[in-house]
Amino acid sequence: MHLAQNPNTDTASNRWLNIGIFAVFVLVTLVIVFRASRNTKTASDYYAAGRSFSGPQNGIAISGDYLSAASFLGIAGAIAVYGYDGFLYSIGFLVAWLVALLLVAELLRNTGRYTMADVLSFRMRERPVRTAASLSTLAVTFFYLLAQMAGAGGLIALLLGVTDKGQQAIVIAVVGVLMIVYVLVGGMKGTTWVQIIKAALLIAGTFVMTVWVLGLYGFNLSGLLGSAVDTAGANGEKLLNPGAQYGKTEASRLDFVSLGLALVLGTAGLPHVLMRFYTVPTAKEARRSVVWAIWLIGLFYLFTLVLGYGAGAMVGPDVIKEAPGGVNSAAPLLALQLGGPWLLGFISAVAFATILAVVAGLTITASASFAHDIYANVIKNGQVDDKQQEVKVARITAVVIGVVSILGGIAANGQNVAFLVALAFAVAASANLPTLLYSLFWKRFNTTGALWSIYGGLAVTIVLIIFSPAVTGDEEAMFPSLDIALFPLKNPGLVSIPISFLLGYLGTVLSKEPHNAEKYAEMEVRSLTGAGAEKSTAQH
Repeated sequence: MHLAQNPNTDTASNRWLNIGIFAVFVLVTLVIVFRASRNTKTASDYYAAGRSFSGPQNGIAISGDYLSAASFLGIAGAIAVYGYDGFLYSIGFLVAWLVALLLVAELLRNTGRYTMADVLSFRMRERPVRTAASLSTLAVTFFYLLAQMAGAGGLIALLLGVTDKGQQAIVIAVVGVLMIVYVLVGGMKGTTWVQIIKAALLIAGTFVMTVWVLGLYGFNLSGLLGSAVDTAGANGEKLLNPGAQYGKTEASRLDFVSLGLALVLGTAGLPHVLMRFYTVPTAKEARRSVVWAIWLIGLFYLFTLVLGYGAGAMVGPDVIKEAPGGVNSAAPLLALQLGGPWLLGFISAVAFATILAVVAGLTITASASFAHDIYANVIKNGQVDDKQQEVKVARITAVVIGVVSILGGIAANGQNVAFLVALAFAVAASANLPTLLYSLFWKRFNTTGALWSIYGGLAVTIVLIIFSPAVTGDEEAMFPSLDIALFPLKNPGLVSIPISFLLGYLGTVLSKEPHNAEKYAEMEVRSLTGAGAEKSTAQH
């Protein structure tokens, strides 16, 4: 069952089939987005889809927002090439949702209105905290967005056989324009439906491939693992044991712990994930949506185990590493081997849909953060007479963010973008999560502590990344010819997250600013019971 043909030739020869399937997806979703736009009139409609989605619908959308191209292509590839170590990514991403469910989801939904800054500024001095939270949100979304857009260029090379940088730049621009249209026209409602459709396609596609692979091995997982070991040859046994990717040196072991910490804690601080909790009408539905998301994401990551080892067994690690896109080519090459050009075309469309859905969610989060937090509550000091004006600013911001992300994606095309995703998670875990947890659970926490935690976490994370092997001093670095890698770890989470918690604590205890006990009591009651949340929603 080993793949004998040249995968690049097959991919290139079927590019028009892949483009056709993708075009059908785009047309269907555009129709849905335009239909959704009929009801997008108020700020609540644009930012939170009028809080009209049920828990299950929002749970499917959350899984669509969370399962990015890195999850689909990257993890399956990591399992195919590295085995056990690759599957640990799946475990980390899944465990991260338990943190979001237990610590954040319901409390956030009860306390805020549209953005993370609503929660952080609830009992603090509003303008400085909103500004800090908005800047942190924009930093996380920009790095995440840049990685997705630049990843689009790599996907084009892999799935459509387009190797010319100019043609890849055109495709990145097309993805960016589609993203802007989804957000401008449909707002959160249109974006949510795109994410629901994408999640359904992704889970259905991976389910079919998983059953297909298992069927070829008599539904015997041991037989599949044994075949993967045999295909890998001399290094096959390493696929079933830890240490193939990490563990060779002390630094790589620490790096793995650091990455795991950033992934597990970062999810509960990702602004585009947190914003999804506001699209449901009640706290109960917020809880249901996270439970649905956990089930769907958990199923998906179980599928990646089979797909990864299936690609290792049927395609082979050497063929995968030599294909355009390298490790990321495992799932598409497995699709080509299983179902030929049609299944590859479907998987190609799903990969494109994945990028579109994630970048649309990121863009609406960033535009909402600027319009609601910076424009409405900092520049206008909460005195926005016409709510349509706030939505208009959000739409203008979405266009600006779209253009910047297109230019950034083209500039970063072909570069190592893994550190951008790691930076997004590390910033979310370092700047956002400590401040959120302190705000929700520490009575004494004040504005100074919040500012120290956000700005300090943001600055420390970015500085450590700049001086890490992810940027310079390594063969896989973004700038391999330079060497200013003074910090030994590729992901700063192990250092930056504790520092951010410490800065939040020190800023609070060293400042003479009194905390607002009444506001904390009100926030505690609202976050735990939801009392007063609906009144706040109606006012805003």
